[in-house]
Amino acid sequence: MTQPDNDLDQDQAPSAQLFPGRTEIAARAVFLGQRIDLKAFAPARRLPAALFAMQSGKDGYAVLFRYGVAVLFGMDALEQANFLKELTQWVSAPFELPEEETVTVALAAEDPEGAGGTSFSFKVWDTGRLQLLAHVLAKSAVLSYYEIRIAETFERIEPIAADMQNGAPSGRKARDLLQHFGNVLSIQRQMIGQVEIEDKPDILWDMPPELERLHGRLEDEFEIRERHNVLLHKLELIHRTAETILGLLQDRRSLHVEWYIVILIVIEILLTLGERFSLF
Repeated sequence: MTQPDNDLDQDQAPSAQLFPGRTEIAARAVFLGQRIDLKAFAPARRLPAALFAMQSGKDGYAVLFRYGVAVLFGMDALEQANFLKELTQWVSAPFELPEEETVTVALAAEDPEGAGGTSFSFKVWDTGRLQLLAHVLAKSAVLSYYEIRIAETFERIEPIAADMQNGAPSGRKARDLLQHFGNVLSIQRQMIGQVEIEDKPDILWDMPPELERLHGRLEDEFEIRERHNVLLHKLELIHRTAETILGLLQDRRSLHVEWYIVILIVIEILLTLGERFSLF
């Protein structure tokens, strides 16, 4: 991927400079991996809030987030495929099946901005609106990825819960699940420490109130905060389940140790008695 010579300006670019002659574009967010090395794009001017936005393809744009998401605007299928293929060299821990979020954005000055479903409308094409939509799409793609991972974990909890009703779970099954729990619990650190789902983008501080309202409508449409809270509750439940299983395993080990001690004492008593009887 050649490093960009022409990137989005930090000021609000007029509509004529973005997507010339187009009244509708596709926006696609792709959660590629755990991290994108943005240092590879150092010559490009960085937009606020750790964003990189650059021109790509004929008249499309890409916005990159260091936590592993690329948001593509106005690119055709071939341009998207080429961009993502070349971007993989800067992606750490790439996912085998990246998570995606795709919407259509139309230029409609008379309609309310935001709309809903998979179709949105903007009054004008400008970098501010693109950045806000990129933020929301990126967070939605991240949430979708972790929603799937946590759902898989809950499927593994069910047989363990059944074992717990009949006593302690089998040691091997419980240990495997606890190992899986350790991987899943890292989601909380990634969502809070890296993606910062609940935080508003810093770029809103420099934007007019109408764009702040647009951001709120976009977040509401994708239910960003609600989905994030649901994930946090599920993570808490998984954490409590893991602690319970670990406690059961520790109790089982303690019980085994106690029985081993009793058996050793009995053996020692029998040996002592055997020695005494042998003397007669």
